[in-house]
Amino acid sequence: MSAPLLEVAGLRSGYGAVEILRGVDLVVNPGEIVALLGSNGAGKSTFNNTLCGIVPTRAGSIRFDGQSLAGTHYRAIVQAGLIQVPEGRRVFPNLSVLENLELGSFARARERRAQNLERVFGIFPRLKERLTQLAGTMSGGEQQMLAIGRGLMAEPHLLILDEPSLGLSPLLVEELFSLISQLHQQGLAILLVEQNVGQSLEIAQRAYVMENGAIEFSGLPGELLASDRLRRAYLGI
Repeated sequence: MSAPLLEVAGLRSGYGAVEILRGVDLVVNPGEIVALLGSNGAGKSTFNNTLCGIVPTRAGSIRFDGQSLAGTHYRAIVQAGLIQVPEGRRVFPNLSVLENLELGSFARARERRAQNLERVFGIFPRLKERLTQLAGTMSGGEQQMLAIGRGLMAEPHLLILDEPSLGLSPLLVEELFSLISQLHQQGLAILLVEQNVGQSLEIAQRAYVMENGAIEFSGLPGELLASDRLRRAYLGI
């Protein structure tokens, strides 16, 4: 089996005197969708921000593509191909769709911007129709597509999607998860950080459940769904 793309061991981090992550272990293999599930406040976003160099690591190790990321500046992490699409989309509302997409290739893959734009339009044809539209005037679903498209412009080796279905209608959630599956079929490794348990487990190869900054379960989606105790305690289903 090939070496893990992302390997996190004993990770601890937090803010000020408050420790949020308490010894997290997690692995993503090349070409895999891994779901990281947990309720609001479980520590999922802190985990993402620690991976991406926004929150400093206090203890433990993060290895990505064979290299240690501990103490690495977030710009260098982006250049290595670890790309996060943050919770809440965070598109630039006063810039056009095209300008938002072009910013995605600012730190990485700038020389292949034209080819990557065509790739993004192939996945999200709606964005091509809205090139000159200001991002702030788009619907929530369209903004989420734009945020993912912007992430793809940097040619990620691993794409972290933080709560991509948040605030979307059931129909749009369905469409979004279908698009995530499509990206996975193209060979992209994805860490899907979600509260939407059912649909995340349908498309993920493996799953982790985080509670109070620690991993309470790791394994196959079927194993998680087969355990009444885990489903009730951590998933609310």
